[in-house]
Amino acid sequence: MSAGPADPVVPPPAAEPITVEQLQEKVLGTVRPLPEHPLPLMDALGLALAEDVVSPIDLPRFDNSAMDGYAVVHRDVATATGEAPVHLPVVGEIGAGQARIRVLSEGTAVKIMTGAPVPAGADTVVPYEWTDRGEASVRITQAPEPAQHVRPRGDDVSSGDLLVERGTVLGPRHLGLLAAVGRDRVRCRQRPRVVVLSTGSELRDAGSELGHDSIYDGNSYLLAASARAAGAIAYRVGIVPDDPTTFTEALHDQLVRADVVVTSGGVSMGDFDVVKEALAPLDTMWFGPVAMQPGKPQGFGTVGEDAVPVFTLPGNPVSAYISFETFVVPALRRMMGLLPEVRPTVPARLTHAVTSPPGRRQLLRGSYDESHGAASVSPVGGAGSHLVGNLAVADSLIVVPEATTSLAAGETVQVVRLDVPF
Repeated sequence: MSAGPADPVVPPPAAEPITVEQLQEKVLGTVRPLPEHPLPLMDALGLALAEDVVSPIDLPRFDNSAMDGYAVVHRDVATATGEAPVHLPVVGEIGAGQARIRVLSEGTAVKIMTGAPVPAGADTVVPYEWTDRGEASVRITQAPEPAQHVRPRGDDVSSGDLLVERGTVLGPRHLGLLAAVGRDRVRCRQRPRVVVLSTGSELRDAGSELGHDSIYDGNSYLLAASARAAGAIAYRVGIVPDDPTTFTEALHDQLVRADVVVTSGGVSMGDFDVVKEALAPLDTMWFGPVAMQPGKPQGFGTVGEDAVPVFTLPGNPVSAYISFETFVVPALRRMMGLLPEVRPTVPARLTHAVTSPPGRRQLLRGSYDESHGAASVSPVGGAGSHLVGNLAVADSLIVVPEATTSLAAGETVQVVRLDVPF
């Protein structure tokens, strides 16, 4: 009896796509805020404060002069005019940080510089412009108001005042205030250390020679720079070839310095998708489609004894970048204690009609403009996930919902503004 034809190989059913929000929830349900540590002020720039900071001192610390001029007792100069000037002996000079005269007697004046402490007994400063700028004696031709040009102790901040609340994202002005009251360190969550791996035997480092079938690795620079822009510390690792063993070794070598690992490439359905091949057997990893374009193939999970989060992003540069903004940035912000975690959207008028495939959230590159009052957004380039030139000139993402297949010019759309602090 002859053997019959072999049974056909039936591929496993394709996984149903999950939504963008479902993957975001999976990510944010896995990552945890990093520990709080005292950090030097400059290292805390852009981080969320993890404590309430109360001022230990008054600002100003002492009554000081708001002008270059002469410290006087007000009643000594209250009648001064151009026709009837007041003359006072000058008993010395007080510069900022050089306060050798601490007490002023009635009927005298002391030359004083801006910011210098007003001596006890004096209550007013006469600016140079109202005097002859005398050295041994001064001629005063205009009467000031009582306490004029004196900045009183605690006028700005009083000891015990709450200066900066926990959760505040520290900017330059906060750091200036904290330093002004003597704080050189503040408690913050540390910046996540993000290791970026690019996979692909066709990749070459920028600056090297290209073969007929090779391309430059732009993704690792794109993603490492995105991590740094999000406030993280980024480590760009060399290119990993299409070999599962080599990839696994490279990954585990990097876990010692990683709070997050981001890979690009090797997560689709091809024969050389080494990232998926190496990590899919782990029960701590998930791979599957997301109902979005670009960025459909995604992977996320944890690796190693410390359960380091790993994001496996698509290899096309636009897909990789949009996936990073959509999934990795919220994780980094969760780790740093920054709110909101997901970049918000804003409404804008669409300048040109667009189409979108059904069932997927389309994230089109756009150019946002509010120079004419009402905000508008214009599509930039095509929908191809390889169009990195168009990505470079875009400053926003136009969100086309899953159930929408077309939008006319003039309709209002939601827009994700890129490169804007939030």
